[in-house]
Amino acid sequence: MPELPEVQALVDFLGERAVGQVIADIELASITVLKTFDPPPEALVGAPVDRAARFGKFLGLDCDGTWLIWHLARAGWVRWYDEVPERPLRPGKSPIALRVRLSDGAGFDLTEAGTKKSLAAYIVRSPQEVPGIAALGPDPLSEDFDRSAFGELLASRRAQVKGVLRDQSVIAGIGNAYSDEILHVAKLSPFALAANLSDDEVDRLYAAMRTTLASAVEAASGRPAAQLKDAKRAGMRVHGRTGEACPVCGDIVREVSFADSSLQYCATCQTGGKPLADRRTSKFLK
Repeated sequence: MPELPEVQALVDFLGERAVGQVIADIELASITVLKTFDPPPEALVGAPVDRAARFGKFLGLDCDGTWLIWHLARAGWVRWYDEVPERPLRPGKSPIALRVRLSDGAGFDLTEAGTKKSLAAYIVRSPQEVPGIAALGPDPLSEDFDRSAFGELLASRRAQVKGVLRDQSVIAGIGNAYSDEILHVAKLSPFALAANLSDDEVDRLYAAMRTTLASAVEAASGRPAAQLKDAKRAGMRVHGRTGEACPVCGDIVREVSFADSSLQYCATCQTGGKPLADRRTSKFLK
């Protein structure tokens, strides 16, 4: 799933190419992808693209006060064209869910691979009309989100710290991959309770969150949309690297599997050398 760094790179990419153009056409190939009905898609046609913006993991285009917003979910992506194909979309015949054509002939598709369809698009008058955006917590790279605010959030939550980092209502934009990376940098167990972290551990976690995300944003910046997925995988230290050597200590990267996801960590760096139980009700092995 695209997370904050990749979503920001996509926003920057679209900002450079779409802002200043006019929406020439919007075509739906999947009725279910559009979660709103007022305004209708036709309201975007003829509207100038004023800016591109990110809200957590949501992307949005402000088109003269009417917003096209979307969430890529696990398997969604943006496919850019310098020249959009002329042939019309055939509903249900391709991964394309929605197509936007711009006044200069360029444009993009929203695509989704696989059979589980979670890609969601919204046409709204304000981003706050999107329920997922209205419920978002603070942006982890915001200047206003300082160490004190972060500590207060953690202190009020008796939940595993990895889950807290991933909770979009607590902190916006971090998912499974970057929470693994942040916890590895901070040298913390993913199963540590957020409210029980010491001041030193909160310091390390805050610094790791800011530096990891900022570095990933910088690494993704300027890359074409088609390269962002591979660049993300290449930049991971532990996430998705089960069985490989930890780049810090050389120990083997381990995994804990759940019903629909998994996490990766280094026992030497993060759990005092003790492996975590690999079962859904895992707790730290003492």
